[in-house]
Amino acid sequence: MNLIWRTLLHFFLSRRRSPLGPFDVSSTAFRVLPTDLDTNRHMNNGRYLSISDLGRLDLLRRTGVYATLMRNEWYPVVQSSSMTHRKSLMPWQKFEVESKVSGFDDRAVYMEQRFVVKGEIYASIVLKARFLKRTGGTVPMNELVAALGFDAPHTEPAGWVQRWAQDAALPSTRQPAPSEW
Repeated sequence: MNLIWRTLLHFFLSRRRSPLGPFDVSSTAFRVLPTDLDTNRHMNNGRYLSISDLGRLDLLRRTGVYATLMRNEWYPVVQSSSMTHRKSLMPWQKFEVESKVSGFDDRAVYMEQRFVVKGEIYASIVLKARFLKRTGGTVPMNELVAALGFDAPHTEPAGWVQRWAQDAALPSTRQPAPSEW
């Protein structure tokens, strides 16, 4: 884990922040540190993905989902993601990561995360996440929603997000996936 100190900090800070509903936006503050930079002296593209994990952690903790996951020995994994960069984040610049569940289907949750400076989007991530059981297998969405105990309307992700998820999908782990160029 390359962000251990930030992870610990945000893990404890999220507990002190106000609770959120399942479809609310979580906004988490950060600053570009020298360890986030690449040779072009702006935030490294891989660092965006690592920091977005912390935004999702904040959302999970503030919605109460994290506690339910731990209690049931479930955990989330990103199945696919796509990132678009618009502007560079520069050294010492303050920014926020906004995280929001945009919908779900019977197998996965879809989210959008934005890197925002003074109300302006610098980068955006769309992702599809699944929930797995530590004992093996996946957690069906109806089981997750029931365990969370909130009345969540079945909110389908936008059509383009569904098409993206289908186009980006790899074969099931039960099927062969040879690397043939």
